[in-house]
Amino acid sequence: MNALKNDSPPTWTLLTNHSHVLVCLAREGDLTVRELALRIGITERSVQRIISDLTNAEALEVTREGRRNRYTVNESFRFRHELESQQTIGGLLDLLR
Repeated sequence: MNALKNDSPPTWTLLTNHSHVLVCLAREGDLTVRELALRIGITERSVQRIISDLTNAEALEVTREGRRNRYTVNESFRFRHELESQQTIGGLLDLLR
């Protein structure tokens, strides 16, 4: 039987970085890529790729406001995996906000 080490931090998280971006933007839709990267703990390039993925899938809408972007999460977007396909982003966000 393997003993759990309580002194080492976990090396994984339950939610993906895509989920982390959605949660952050649902809470504050005017965060910058840099602010998202710092909050989530990933690179700015990774955030840009995730935002691109989410906008291409229509799970996220980007609106330009002056020199900044405003992000709106499509809460009616259904998850893509068949195990969660009956659930929406809004349902997840309701649990995490």
